[in-house]
Amino acid sequence: MMIAIFPNTSKRQSRNLAVGIREFLASHDIKVVAEDDDAPYIGADPISSVDISKIDFLISMGGDGTILRLVNKYYDRINPAILGINLGHLGFMADVPLSDIYPSLQDLISGSYTIEERLMIKGESIHGHNCFAANDIVIHRGKNPSLVEIAIHVDGIYVNTFEADGIIIATPNGSTAYSLAAGGPILSPTLDALVITPISPHTISNRPIVLTADHEIQLQYLSDYDPVEIRADGLSSQLLQTGEVFRITRNAKNFRLVSLFRTDYFSTLRSKLGWAGKLR
Repeated sequence: MMIAIFPNTSKRQSRNLAVGIREFLASHDIKVVAEDDDAPYIGADPISSVDISKIDFLISMGGDGTILRLVNKYYDRINPAILGINLGHLGFMADVPLSDIYPSLQDLISGSYTIEERLMIKGESIHGHNCFAANDIVIHRGKNPSLVEIAIHVDGIYVNTFEADGIIIATPNGSTAYSLAAGGPILSPTLDALVITPISPHTISNRPIVLTADHEIQLQYLSDYDPVEIRADGLSSQLLQTGEVFRITRNAKNFRLVSLFRTDYFSTLRSKLGWAGKLR
């Protein structure tokens, strides 16, 4: 077995933990690799020295943002499942807490897990600029000081024109991110669906819309203002000019997440969202 570990070096304890994880995995005869800059500090082999198609798992050490960066960097090159160790706060994908790292690694080694296929989406501008997202694609007013008008069509059928700060197109995985903060619903992460969530719409009757993932969503920027900004997973960025159309569809390839038997999605929701209800 070969595992790649990715510490978030902006988090103080991440690199030291990576050394301990490397030692634990090596004691189970697992080959450990890391990105070339990190490998010497961890004692792992540089990832450039191996056939990356042979990597079985990626271990992300940080928060959900670290996982998103991994997905965006490697999804078109390799597709091993990701195990997320949470060194942040609101981690819905990175759901292994610090206190449970080594029992969780033991579960991974022994096969006590399932692999969840998580939907990704792709966006394309009329200029042929593509982007991909595991969480969401956001069209935001950018430098404009006021609300902007964005018309939405689904499979060529007009839905509505939103006057708002912007529009979020989120996957189920991303429904607990920006979309949730903007008032969108929580979607079970393995649903085959998308949610369209307006950001601070001028008309309060404008509500989020949930669609099956096989639709094409077209967004046209109507306001005669400065360009609006498109961001995929908060990472890649491009501009949309007045009158231009941006298309969003499901991506042909999903990303894969390790789900350990010792964790469950609803426990993570209760913990991360601070729900106070109790079982009677």
